[in-house]
Amino acid sequence: MSCPFGGGGNRVPKGGTGKDDDKKLTYGSYLQLDKLLSCVDLQSAAVSTPVHDEHLFIVTHQAYELWFKQILFEVNSIIDLLGQVPVDEKKQLVMMNRLERIVQILKLLVDQIYVLETMTPLSFSEFRDYLSPASGFQSFQFRLLENKLGLKPGMRVSYQRQNYASVYSEELQATLKKSEEDPTLLNVLERWLERCPGLEEDGFNFWEKYNYQVRAYLNDHLTRAEAAESEAQRDQILNDHKSVKETFDVILDTDKYKALLARGDVRISHKALQGALLISHYREEVRFHQPFQFMTRLMDIDSLLTKWRYNHVMMVQRMIGSKPGSGGSSGYHYLRSTVSDRYKVFLDLFNLSNYLLPRNYIPPLTPGMKRTLSIPNLNTSVDGSMFRRFQIGSPNRGGAGPLSSSPGSLGRGSLPGTPEDAIFEVLSSSDGDEEDDSDQSPPANGQIVFSA
Repeated sequence: MSCPFGGGGNRVPKGGTGKDDDKKLTYGSYLQLDKLLSCVDLQSAAVSTPVHDEHLFIVTHQAYELWFKQILFEVNSIIDLLGQVPVDEKKQLVMMNRLERIVQILKLLVDQIYVLETMTPLSFSEFRDYLSPASGFQSFQFRLLENKLGLKPGMRVSYQRQNYASVYSEELQATLKKSEEDPTLLNVLERWLERCPGLEEDGFNFWEKYNYQVRAYLNDHLTRAEAAESEAQRDQILNDHKSVKETFDVILDTDKYKALLARGDVRISHKALQGALLISHYREEVRFHQPFQFMTRLMDIDSLLTKWRYNHVMMVQRMIGSKPGSGGSSGYHYLRSTVSDRYKVFLDLFNLSNYLLPRNYIPPLTPGMKRTLSIPNLNTSVDGSMFRRFQIGSPNRGGAGPLSSSPGSLGRGSLPGTPEDAIFEVLSSSDGDEEDDSDQSPPANGQIVFSA
C-alpha cells in the first residue's frame, strides 16, 4: 500500500471501485479531519462574545485525551504480552519499545502544560464560569489509565467524600470497576518478578545469600564502631548502624513486610521484591540488562506522571489561586494532595535503593548461576532476550572458556565463625572440564523459564 500522505496513495475504501475520485483515500478522510476539527465548540460564543483563549483551552485538552487514548492502547498491549506464561520472548523488544513510547508521550504531556500557561489568569476568567460543572476530574481515560497501571482505589484521595467513579455514567462506572478487577501492569510485573531465576531455594537461593551478606554488612559497622578513634565517631557509626538495620529489617522480617503490604505501604509481594533486588544487584549480567531497563522505564512513567500532576497543580494555582474547582472540588488543595507517593504505582521499584548492598558485599554468582545469566538455550533465539528459557542441565562446553574466580570478585563481609574459604571452594571448583551445577535444580526439561 502506498503511503496516503505521500501523494501516491491509491487505496480505496472497502466496496469502492476506485473509479470515483471521491472514494479515494485522502489525508483528510483517513484522519477523519472533518469530524476531528469540528469538535472545537466555544461555550463563550454560545452565551456571549467568543473568548479567544478558550480555543486554546479546548484544543489543549482534546490533545491530552488523544494522547491518553494512545497510552492506554500501549499499556493494554504490554499487559497482554507480559501476562502470557511463558512470555513470547520474540516480543520483548516490542514491549520495551512501547514502554519507551509511553515515556516519550508523557514527556510531551508534561511540556504541553507550558503551552496552556501562555493564557493569562484574566483571559481564563473570561470564560471559566461557562465551564461549570465540567471538570478535569471527569477525564474518564485518565482514571482508566491509573487503574490499568495498578493504582488501587484505596490509595486515591477522596473527592467530595464520594467514590471517584460516581461522576460517570453507569456504563463508564462498570468499565472502571472491571479495570480494577482485571490484571494490571503492576500485577503482571509482580508475577514476572516472582519467577526470576536465582530465587529457587534449591538453586542459587539469592535470598539466603542476600540475608547473610546484609548481616555481614551490619556486623562490619559494629566492628568499625569498636575501632573508632573517638567517642563522637563511635556514636555516629552506631547511629548509622541503627538506622541502616531498621531499614533492612523492613524486608528481612517477612511479618513486618506482610503488615506493610496489608496497609498498602508496599505494592508488590515479598517474593517479587526479592526478584527486583536480584535484577538490580546483577544488572550488569547479560540476561538482566533488559529486565533492569524494563523496571527503569516503569519508574520513568511514575516520575513523569508525578511531574505532570505537579505542573498541573502549579498552573491551577496560577490561574485560579485557592478558588474551588469548576466541578466543585477544592481545586488547588485537592490537586496538591495527589502529588504524593500514594499515587506512585511502582513505588517499590524506587525504594529498592534502600536495600542495595555495596558492590563488595554483593553475593558472588556461582558457576551455574553465571551460566544461567549468560548462556541462552540454543533452541531459542539468542538476541539478548529479556524473557528467556535457559538450558542449564547440560551446558555446551565446547565454546565456553574456563570459569574462574578471585578474592576480588567476592563479597568482603563475613560473619564470625563462617570462613570465606568455603565460598572460595565453590567458585574455584571449576577448571574448564568440570563445573559445579549444585546451585541449580532444573525442572525435568532442564530449563528455567524467566517469564511471567
